[in-house]
Amino acid sequence: MMHWDYGWGMVFGLGWFAMIIFWALLILGIIYLVKLIAGSPKKGDKEETAMDILKKRYAKGEISKEEFEKIKDDLTKT
Repeated sequence: MMHWDYGWGMVFGLGWFAMIIFWALLILGIIYLVKLIAGSPKKGDKEETAMDILKKRYAKGEISKEEFEKIKDDLTKT
């Protein structure tokens, strides 16, 4: 006996799977946007080290060369 459903049962049978994929992608997209907006640190961003701060202070003239050398030696010892 022939069935005349033209194979539509197979397409509609996968509807639940497509719906799960749709909602998963939607939720992941929302999570991504929230992280992007929240300004989470990027991989390329790095925190400023004590040595970077010291160099900036010396460059601005806030400390003398002697102070710079002394603090640099203290920082490199630890």
